[in-house]
Amino acid sequence: MKDVGIVGLPQSGKTTLFNALTRAGAPAGGAAGKASVAAVPVPDPRVDVLAELERSRKRVFAQARFVDVAGLSTGAGGGLSAQGLGALREADALAMVLAAFTGSGPDPVEAAAELTLELTVADLESIAGGAEKAAKKARAGVKEAALEADVLARARDLLDRGTPLRAADWEAEEARVLRNFAPLTLKPALGVLNLAEADAASAADRAAEAEAKLSLPTVAVAAALEAEAAELTLEDAADLLAGYGVERGGLDQVVGAAWRLLDLLTFLTTGEDETRAWEVRRGATAPEAAGRIHSDLQQGFIRAEVIAYDDLVAAGGWDAARSKGLLRTESRSYVVREGDVLHIRFNV
Repeated sequence: MKDVGIVGLPQSGKTTLFNALTRAGAPAGGAAGKASVAAVPVPDPRVDVLAELERSRKRVFAQARFVDVAGLSTGAGGGLSAQGLGALREADALAMVLAAFTGSGPDPVEAAAELTLELTVADLESIAGGAEKAAKKARAGVKEAALEADVLARARDLLDRGTPLRAADWEAEEARVLRNFAPLTLKPALGVLNLAEADAASAADRAAEAEAKLSLPTVAVAAALEAEAAELTLEDAADLLAGYGVERGGLDQVVGAAWRLLDLLTFLTTGEDETRAWEVRRGATAPEAAGRIHSDLQQGFIRAEVIAYDDLVAAGGWDAARSKGLLRTESRSYVVREGDVLHIRFNV
């Protein structure tokens, strides 16, 4: 499961977005300064289609977890609480909520710059102390301290100039040094434009326009409208959003953007017991995908039977695909593709 931290300036609607995505009903401003956390199933109609084909008893969707923290104030130094920083540092990606409705304060570009400054200041405070300690160890001749000192000194200089760490190129060994500090500005980030209800139908155009200015992957969501829809049944919520011209829900948009940022894809497993969607990093081999299901499957991997989702549906199900010779047998070196349906053969 991947965590997406939600950050925003006051009145940007970040908790409204959190509630829209999770149906959690969190109070605005956070619960007594603590992070609000909720896991939600990732929308994927393929699970429902395969479950119907295979008459599966269970349907299990991939999960995303959202983290909403309180405590960010305008102006450098306003900052986040220690609890908020800790929660965000554990996230895999950040969603920067940028208000784009009447009377919402700074425009999205200014708001993004302000948020980035706050996160940069937080990273600088963390890394500056580490850079000093590493430099002392390097001068004392401690083994491997030279690399740490060089990396942290470079990171400190970038942050001191207000430059997010993700703007620089880091070698694998350098990135490992930085990950010890879980820097916020090294995490992949996306912009979430928070629209007024009246602008919901133009979300795609507004997102594209903002993305060009922000130089960040950007989606646009009418958070208040979607939070209202989140209080309804799924059918009534779909009718409400359709009435406002919303073609793609906020959860689908935000998760889709986060998955692209994190370079993830989805594969599926299906059968009478359950149909399930799994996320895995793009470029993962069949044994690595098997490990997402269970470690025993990766350790005892023999081969994988594979078919693309569209081909499986066209065949009419797993047994029909097998009888037609459509299942491929793939070895350990096979690289999993988006929408692959896998059956793992293993021996423990």
